[in-house]
Amino acid sequence: MPWKALPEGSKLKVSFDCLGLGIAPIDILYQIGAFPKPGSKIDALDITIQGGGPIPTAMVTLSRLGMKAALLAAVGGDLFGQFVIDQLRREKVDTSHIIIKKKPTAVACGWFEKGSGRRTIALNLKIKISPGDINLARLPHMKMIHLDGRDLNACMKLARYAKKIKIPVVFDIGSIRNDVSPIFPLVDHLVCSSDYALPFTQTKTILDSISRLRRLCPGTIVVTAGIDGSIGYSRHDGLAFARAYKVKTVDTTGAGDVYHGAYIYGLLKNWPLEKRMQFASAAAALKCTRPGGRLGIPDLKQVKKFMGGRRTLYA
Repeated sequence: MPWKALPEGSKLKVSFDCLGLGIAPIDILYQIGAFPKPGSKIDALDITIQGGGPIPTAMVTLSRLGMKAALLAAVGGDLFGQFVIDQLRREKVDTSHIIIKKKPTAVACGWFEKGSGRRTIALNLKIKISPGDINLARLPHMKMIHLDGRDLNACMKLARYAKKIKIPVVFDIGSIRNDVSPIFPLVDHLVCSSDYALPFTQTKTILDSISRLRRLCPGTIVVTAGIDGSIGYSRHDGLAFARAYKVKTVDTTGAGDVYHGAYIYGLLKNWPLEKRMQFASAAAALKCTRPGGRLGIPDLKQVKKFMGGRRTLYA
């Protein structure tokens, strides 16, 4: 089916639960028996090709959980770009605000180890969104915004707009890269990985990192730590802890992105901090049982069934 950007001046009256802004790569992932030594060759056990990116995957998670999600991103006018959009449309994520550019679509190539689920990702990202690409008058109605900070100036513009119309901003940062801290004062929910929080704050514990982050971000702060679960703090709920579920891990790619999507679902349901963190932990665990960032994303019924059963959690 042909696809293209909406013509300038188009008006959308559709309302969404969440609008996400972030990179939208295609993921090419190889399953391997063990990570090879430099200069060696190995046979791949399997390969999966899916749409990727933290924000797009979070929007797919929201859609599978029954929410209406939309994505603002940039892709190239190439086959990879068409694949990314087709995948999102199949998941009922609105793609009306995806911008088609002359740069090539971003590509993430990764390797995940059978058994451990450990993975290594290489990202080729030459396509960006600038503040000028965002026409605020064309944005749909939405209840909250989810950002990844890759194109920080564009994210800042959208975050300021969110403040103006008084809707929450959720921010995802998984590792140290460009300095995204200038946006922290505009963030209502900073949900980050310990791989970011500890080195950025130069602390040794998650609790200490949260204490430091609170000086920069006035909103709720959640730090995820894989099998060690997640710790959060909000002025309303105080400290909250969520343990990680034990599952047969196939691939951890996208686990944090699914956590974000499920966390936003809890926000939309007005759940307290600990409940939305534990729900997000369950959704992320289920994702890890399938390869790639999207295959294992559960729907609402699956998460509820998983949480209602006899599940083992990490201590």
